Amino acid sequence: MTTSAPARTRRVHPAWWVAAVTFLALVGAAAFRAVPGVLIDPLRAEFGWSVSTISAAVAVNMALYGLTAPFAAALMERFGIRRVVVCALLLTALGSGLTVFMTASWQLVLLWGFAVGLGTGSMALSLVATVTGRWFVARRGLVSGILTAGGATGQLVFLPVVAAVAETSGGWRAASLGTTAAALAVVPLVAWLLRDRPRDLGVVPYGGTAADDAEPVRSGAARTAVRGLLDAARSRPFWLLAAGFFICGASTNGLVQPHFIPAAHDHGMPVTTAATLLAVVGVFDIAGTVLSGWLTDRTDPRVLLLAYYALRGLSLFLLPPLFGPDLHVSMIAFIVFYGLDWVATVPPTLALCREHFGARAPVVFGWVFASHQVGSAVAAFGGGVVRDVTGSYDLAWFGAGALCLLAAALSISIRRRPAPAAPPAVPTEPTTASAATTHG
Repeated sequence: MTTSAPARTRRVHPAWWVAAVTFLALVGAAAFRAVPGVLIDPLRAEFGWSVSTISAAVAVNMALYGLTAPFAAALMERFGIRRVVVCALLLTALGSGLTVFMTASWQLVLLWGFAVGLGTGSMALSLVATVTGRWFVARRGLVSGILTAGGATGQLVFLPVVAAVAETSGGWRAASLGTTAAALAVVPLVAWLLRDRPRDLGVVPYGGTAADDAEPVRSGAARTAVRGLLDAARSRPFWLLAAGFFICGASTNGLVQPHFIPAAHDHGMPVTTAATLLAVVGVFDIAGTVLSGWLTDRTDPRVLLLAYYALRGLSLFLLPPLFGPDLHVSMIAFIVFYGLDWVATVPPTLALCREHFGARAPVVFGWVFASHQVGSAVAAFGGGVVRDVTGSYDLAWFGAGALCLLAAALSISIRRRPAPAAPPAVPTEPTTASAATTHG
């Protein structure tokens, strides 16, 4: 009698569980990124602060969000991903929760600018670079796109929720406490499921070998981050990537995210409608970023960046006439396109960092991302100044559009790094028969 072998069960590789909990952590932290755009008008109404004053706190938040990233990547190398992410979530929740007691603008800068900026910065895109670099060899572009979409989409999907809560009797304080709860809810999942390296679970990276699970760096976090910057600063690709990402941040997180809702409200559009439009950006951002990750595995990343930045710039030139009290098809078309393009730049930028900087890519990408958030900070504050001085955001939209065209030119000028040559074949001693055949 012939017995059939029992069917083998295919177990899900642990890398996918790590990616899943990382996605949830990024979405939980993203709630904090949604709040500033919704709360500018309520804070103005309650405290009488100018748009520039509130924008200054947002600018500090965005700058620290980026400048923390390279040090966070180094801390993850030193202390592990799980410890850093748990501490970052707790710090972010503390900073947001205490804002309900503030009475002066400097407290907004301290809590929302510094505390929340440092906390969310520790879970910035350097977390994406670290997780994909450690746990994935195959599908890195796709996974980086999915994780990036989690962070960027979460902040936008939270917008209509935050806007609706802010209009209730609890006002902006209830919205702030709600985002605090969202971050705290993720902490147990991170502590339970997030693991630092494949070897911790006795596996190899997805699609890789044990050699791809490199020994962690044990030097000081600050030293590792600074050394990564000094080494990268000697190369032209680093500066081109950093300049392009500076403009990327200015044209998305810095300008559109905090100022789109006030700009729409200036033209008579209800705040909840404008917040819903930004939420739609978040929905389409999922498709755009995942598609960008898939394309990055198959296409020259410089060409992708050229297309993304150029099309974004042209769309910003077309935006000002689309504002109005009523919602038209042209505005919906802009929202859909901007959603597809929102952070589609991340997978190809991360791929170019890996190509040029190898194992140092997470720390180097942290510095590239820092430039992204410095650009965000400049645009967040600059947009508020433009609104206070001119009474309109139009000049801000046009300026961002022109910068995007510059970013397109910078990106395509990055030279590709040639692939390493295959090692020469080692000649083998011919057998007697083959030798006879060769010389016969």
